[in-house]
Order: sequence, then structure tokens, then C-alpha cells
Amino acid sequence: MTESKTISLPNIESAIALAGNREENLKTLSKQTGATLVLRGQDLLITGTANQIQLCCRLVSSLEDFWKHGKSITNVDILTARHALDTNRQDELQDLRGDVLARNRRGDEIRAKTFRQRQYVQAVRTHDLTFCIGPAGTGKTYLAAVLAVQALLSNQYERLILTRPAVEAGERLGFLPGDLQQKVNPYLRPLYDALHEFIDPEKIANLMERGIVEVAPLAYMRGRTLSNAFVILDEAQNTTPAQMKMVLTRLGFNSRMVVTGDLTQTDLPLHQASGLSVSQKILEKVEGIAFCYLGKGDVVRHPLVQRIVAAYEEHEKT
Repeated sequence: MTESKTISLPNIESAIALAGNREENLKTLSKQTGATLVLRGQDLLITGTANQIQLCCRLVSSLEDFWKHGKSITNVDILTARHALDTNRQDELQDLRGDVLARNRRGDEIRAKTFRQRQYVQAVRTHDLTFCIGPAGTGKTYLAAVLAVQALLSNQYERLILTRPAVEAGERLGFLPGDLQQKVNPYLRPLYDALHEFIDPEKIANLMERGIVEVAPLAYMRGRTLSNAFVILDEAQNTTPAQMKMVLTRLGFNSRMVVTGDLTQTDLPLHQASGLSVSQKILEKVEGIAFCYLGKGDVVRHPLVQRIVAAYEEHEKT
């Protein structure tokens, strides 16, 4: 039997926040609950069976921390809230939302969006070496950079070192214009982008000149001992086993390292084993090392990215 219920939101800002861009949030809520949602001004009309309406009301209520204050709600926020309801983890959901990692230069709060992202954050906080493996868009590098910058700014470490292998994708470095640093900069661009979220570009240049922030290709790590540093190795699936062993054994005293990668996006030659895959087999049970795994449910980019990741996962099973 079809029923209906109306939820009156406190103001137009709350209504806009709950509806989302092009009412995408209402579509997601409808898909998650089976109910039909229509927003009329500040009134949300919910139509469906009694169970559908009850679930939808609980889900809208669990998002109140966002829409009550006019904060934007993402697809991932809704899915995480639904997961919390299904698994009776509402208290844990409140802890997740209350754990603000940092604020970016625009003043936006940065926090883990999903339970597995929060497990990743907790692992980085409590382990000297953390591996995070997952598909594109799950926040692997971004969350590591957030924690690294905050640790640097609070003087927990003297240096922040960001590195990744410069794997050639169809063109050789020798044919690219510029000196060596200019040749490898395109490979390191994602790491620069993460830094710019929190530090003024002028300050980044100053920190790099003083050696406090270092963004360099993996080859620059050979022969060094990385002490009093927070180290992020990005795109680790493109390391060879020898390169991975090399960088892991650079870890010095009072240092922390985060290794991120996506085993489904390896750019190495077909015959070459991935250093990330090999280290996973060798180190997964070693005490003091954390392995975190993110999946399509942790994608925090455009909702379409979730569907792309899911489609590829399904294709690779066949």
C-alpha cells in the first residue's frame, strides 16, 4: 500500500544541501530506499510503502549533521550513512564525521568519508609503515598528503618527502623537453596538487628550496636514509620489486611512510612483476606494518567513477 510523508526542513539552505546539485542526492536516496522523493520549497515529500518511507526518514535523519547547517552532501555520504544503518554503526558514523583531519585553504573541512577510509587514517596514525591499495578516486594519496602536511606543520617531522616512479607511458623521458626536473614534473603533478590544497604555492616553493618539502622521482631515493621524515610513495604498483625494497629500506628513525597504489593500473611491461604486489605477499603479516584496502564504495570523486570502477571489476571477473 502506497503512503506518503512530509519532512519540513528548517530553511531553504537545508533543502538545497539535502537535494544536491541537480537533485542528485534525492535520486540517490530514492535508489537506496525505493521511495519517491519530491522537494517542494522546504518540504520533502516521501512516497512509497511504509517500510520504504521509514528507511528513507531514517536515512534523511542520519544526514541531518550536513543539511541542518547547509553543508554539501555527497553520494558517498549517503552510501556510508546507509551502510551505518544496515550494520548498526551509527555511533561509529558520528565518530567518523567528528574526526576532522584538517581544513584546506578554502576553509573546507577534510575528513574520511567512509569507514574503510577512516581505518586507513587510523592505520597511518598508529603505524610507521602503511600500505593502501585501492582503485582510482578512493582518496589514497589525498588522505596521506593531508596527514603528512598536518604532521609537518605541527613539527612532528622535519621533512615531507613525496615520491613516485617515473614510468614511461608511450614516450621516453629523453624526448620530453626541459631539464630532468621538468621532465619528471608531469609524473609528480598529482602530489603537487595535493600540497596546493593546504599550503600557499609561494610557501611551497620556499619549503622546497629549504629541503623541508621534497617532491622527487623514486630514483632519487637510492642510497639515502630518510630520518625525521614523513614519506609518501605514490603509484607504487609501477615500482619493480627491487625499487620497492630499496625505498622501504630507506626508512630511518622517527619517520613514517605511506605506500599507495592500484594493482589494476600497472604500467610496467607485461613480463615485469609489480613491487607492490610482491611486497604485499612478503610483508602482509609482518608486525608493525598495516595493509589497508579500499574499494569502489570508497570512491569519493564523481559518482560516475564508482560505476566505471565497478564495470571494470565485473569485466575482469569474466
